[in-house]
Amino acid sequence: MGPPATGPPAATTLAVKSDEPWTENLTMRVICKDCKEDPPNVVEDFAAGDMICGSCGLVLGDRIVDTRSEWRTFTNDDQNNDDPSRVGDGANPLLNGAQLQTAIAFGGGAAAKSRDLSRAQNKVNNDKSTKTLLAAYKQIGAFCDGMSTSKNVSDTSKHLFKIVHDESAFRGKSQDSLIAACIFIACRQCKVARTFREVQDVTKVSKAEIGRAFKYLEKFFAARNEKMKAAVVEAGGVFNPDGSGYDNVESTTPKDLCTRFCNLLDLSQKCTRLSQDVAAKTEMSGILAGRSPISTAAACIYMASYLAGEPKSAKDVAIVAGVSDGTIRNAYKIMFGEKEKLIRKDWTAQGKVDLKRLPPA
Repeated sequence: MGPPATGPPAATTLAVKSDEPWTENLTMRVICKDCKEDPPNVVEDFAAGDMICGSCGLVLGDRIVDTRSEWRTFTNDDQNNDDPSRVGDGANPLLNGAQLQTAIAFGGGAAAKSRDLSRAQNKVNNDKSTKTLLAAYKQIGAFCDGMSTSKNVSDTSKHLFKIVHDESAFRGKSQDSLIAACIFIACRQCKVARTFREVQDVTKVSKAEIGRAFKYLEKFFAARNEKMKAAVVEAGGVFNPDGSGYDNVESTTPKDLCTRFCNLLDLSQKCTRLSQDVAAKTEMSGILAGRSPISTAAACIYMASYLAGEPKSAKDVAIVAGVSDGTIRNAYKIMFGEKEKLIRKDWTAQGKVDLKRLPPA
């Protein structure tokens, strides 16, 4: 018998598995119907507003929109200004209104009709509220520059003043005292506290007026926050204190003032840290309870300068802090009697400070 008949081998089916699921390609592509090149060689002629095939020159589309920057220089319009933008500035959140007014310019031999149009347009767009805000913002900016504060303090002061101005809560009050109080509150909120005396030296508003305006504003902002919180809770939401524009911060501590005063006295970082530590322990122990934070900070710096080997006289510290040297000496006498409680023992053990350097009270 011959070998058994064998048929053709059974066909095997190979299943191709793909890890990615099938998705429809919705990308729209413009391809020249004559060249049918892929990828297409398409050129956009913005001057003519046409879309052209770069290979054969066939026009594939017309009246296309130029999506590039709207920057063109018009020498006659911008009067040789270097800024090529003709879309205007961004909206200023510190001003009211849409801020989309049109200005009619004239000058340099303009016709009388142009002058009349400009005057009429200025009368229509004359907003006293905006003029008042701009004048106040100019003052705030000048005062903050005089105090050598950051832009954050200036912007916060302007925002606080705008809230007060929009609410019209202090009609009849001196605007200068309100501006000074807003700057004082802004310095606290931005963690760069200033004293009433420092604000007085710049704004030329007395400490008494700044203090009164500060108390009025503090009550006003606290009541406003409570009103906003009640409205949000009543609507079923969660109140965000950061969105209220006012943060009720604690009063200035002697530790907050030590850094700036030491910097003005050109003291080292070691002396600065030592004065801050002494100020914190003085406040915690209540040794100088009832005294102002300024005099407490000045006395702590006076003691720390001798402990760190960088002695400063009471008169030098008094000039920077704005208090009398007698006030510093009186506070130092009290601190000298409690020096063991104010100075860390590990600093004395490591030889970082020497109590023998302290002058006698």
